[in-house]
Amino acid sequence: MLAVFDRAVAKSPEGLRNPEAGGGDAAGRRLVDHFAAAREGAVVINVGSAGALAYASEKQNPLLPRLFAVVDDIFCLFQGHIENITSLKQQYGLGKTANEVIIVIEAYKTLRDRGPFPASQVLRDLGGKFAFILFDCSSNSTFIAGDADGSVPFFWGADAEDHLVLSDDVGTVKKGSGKSFAPFPKGCFFTTSGGLQSFEHPLNELKAVPRVDSQGQVCGATYKIDDKSKKDTGMPRVGSAANWSSQF
Repeated sequence: MLAVFDRAVAKSPEGLRNPEAGGGDAAGRRLVDHFAAAREGAVVINVGSAGALAYASEKQNPLLPRLFAVVDDIFCLFQGHIENITSLKQQYGLGKTANEVIIVIEAYKTLRDRGPFPASQVLRDLGGKFAFILFDCSSNSTFIAGDADGSVPFFWGADAEDHLVLSDDVGTVKKGSGKSFAPFPKGCFFTTSGGLQSFEHPLNELKAVPRVDSQGQVCGATYKIDDKSKKDTGMPRVGSAANWSSQF
């Protein structure tokens, strides 16, 4: 799977793109075209000025399958599996045929439409191995996450034009973002309005740690929990009129 987003929709977090690292040799649309040409049966979804998503089922791990769905102008790429899928179907009022990608879309819709719980809680409730990329056309918003153990290969970076590039294939991210590529942080999620946050440690800030390659060159950053920092979550009290849509 692959997503390339314009900075107006998904601004790269501080440190991910290091000017010294440079971009790859296939920015933006060219990277999407390269991905599609190299994979039989690839599907490309253009989302206007926001960017593009691409998906292919070839050479996928049968234990961590790739899924794609569109519901109410919400596009979602998902890889992995959810273990507590039965209880989540009941929680979100979904039918027996609903799969993991439909559950993620429904969870997002619940959060967007004044859900009672924060995104961190919703993501902790997803038991299993997963990574997903969601784009909501109605609000030009992204919702991206990987599980707490980093069980699914998931990488990101920023290309020369400062597009955010995400994929389960490290070679694709390297081609698009050069040495700025990095593994997507474990137990974290990224949204258009909230940027990068930890759902495992929602009360702590994340700090960028420069990543150095074998030649000693700075190549973007990884992100670690800052144990010394606490943030004001602005969590609404139970029963209040505040909603969680601001996270998106």
